[in-house]
Amino acid sequence: MSNKPSEGMVSEAKRGLEWRSEHGRGGTEVGIARARDISNGKNLSDDTVKRMYSFFSRHEVDKKAEGFRQGEDGYPSNGRIAWALWGGDAGFSWSKRLAEKLDDERSMQTGAESGIVGAES
Repeated sequence: MSNKPSEGMVSEAKRGLEWRSEHGRGGTEVGIARARDISNGKNLSDDTVKRMYSFFSRHEVDKKAEGFRQGEDGYPSNGRIAWALWGGDAGFSWSKRLAEKLDDERSMQTGAESGIVGAES
């Protein structure tokens, strides 16, 4: 399965790297590495997709903080920069969709291995 980043993710990761360079803050070394992979259009591993979804799920609360939205004081906030590094909203929806698909496939495989395929009538 191909886990190639979308164009929206690529442009957002590039924006995050530019902000990080300009402001000297926001994101971690892992976030910076993720942004480089995304902005280069690198095919991402299934484990990386799951880590991305986990990051976004944990940090969605950052969207409520001052400076997350353009026009607010402190824009872009550290949280906004980090969000961009991971591919932004496009990365969140992309990683959620793929992570759920991976979970479904794993559940089906686990069920098939145990002999439980579905309820029979």
